[in-house]
Amino acid sequence: MVKPIPLFKVFLPPKEWLMPRLEEVLYSGQISESEPVYEFERRFGDLVGSQNVLSMYSGTAALHVALMLAGVKEGDEVITTAMTAEPSNMAIRHAGGKIVWADVDPRNGLLTAESIAQKITPRTKAVMVVHYGGLLAPMHAIRKVTGAHGIPVVEDAAHALGARYAGKPVGLDSEYTMYSLQAIKHMTTVDGGMLVCKNPADLPQGRMLRWFGIDRLASRTEVDVQIVGYKYHMNNVNATLGLVQLEHISPVISRHIENGRYFDQALQGIPGLETSVCDPVGEPSYWFYTILAERRNDLMRLLADRGIANSLVHKRNDKHSVFSDSRCDLPGLDAFYDRMVHFPCGWWVSDEDRERIVETLKEGW
Repeated sequence: MVKPIPLFKVFLPPKEWLMPRLEEVLYSGQISESEPVYEFERRFGDLVGSQNVLSMYSGTAALHVALMLAGVKEGDEVITTAMTAEPSNMAIRHAGGKIVWADVDPRNGLLTAESIAQKITPRTKAVMVVHYGGLLAPMHAIRKVTGAHGIPVVEDAAHALGARYAGKPVGLDSEYTMYSLQAIKHMTTVDGGMLVCKNPADLPQGRMLRWFGIDRLASRTEVDVQIVGYKYHMNNVNATLGLVQLEHISPVISRHIENGRYFDQALQGIPGLETSVCDPVGEPSYWFYTILAERRNDLMRLLADRGIANSLVHKRNDKHSVFSDSRCDLPGLDAFYDRMVHFPCGWWVSDEDRERIVETLKEGW
């Protein structure tokens, strides 16, 4: 039997590094939000190129807070993509926003600046851009469109930790960027999310939104709660796991990128198959690898028969009943979704594994 290659695999640090640190915090008497959380925010900020970082218990919570900081209220329109996991767009509903679908590039499933421009109205309050699969949307073009209208951008970089755009960590030019630390992402804290804010003036409000509208550093009996807040904060246990992860994550992300670049080159010229391409100034971090294939279902069966996990991963969100009031024609997404399939390129994919994937695809289906 051939060794199966999973589509996702959780990375955790060696137990001799992780368990003593977890035991220390678990029995410290301080397991909610305190210094380990703030240290993790600082250290994570070093990784992504900004110290304007707010930790949350999930990426969805971070997106919700970003949208509230952007001023999204009941009935405001948020332009977004249907090619993503459902939480991206659920966060818009949590904020009270109305979802407006923009179309994607059929070569990669990423929002286009042209489609965003066509969907802007006087009611548009924000644009959410998802870097699907770790590939990077054309942010220079998108920022040109949104900047002309004074519309803030929320980048969903749940799949894109370690990616770079125009030589810088992804997201630094947008008002808000979310990173997910959910179980199967590049890096996990079991669950969690990080929100990077371009403007440090957003941080005090963000801290209150994540903790019932209360400033945790103020006297609890003397504060006057003036806004509705949420229980979105990260705790010291998750943060400690994150701190240990940061000591090991660089080679993990590098292996995703190395494998992705290998497939970019090795899969050229195969009949009936195209690799996804993105903005030339984008340096993807390849959460999974995306190809476009003729007779896609036949290819999926071939890969599965050879022990190579593959999947569509996400249902296009515009087909869910909960979002039915936003339905519209999306020809780019139609073309992408009919041909795309994802297979593994993560840290667990060895040189032998990736060669086996390429040889299988070269056989034809």
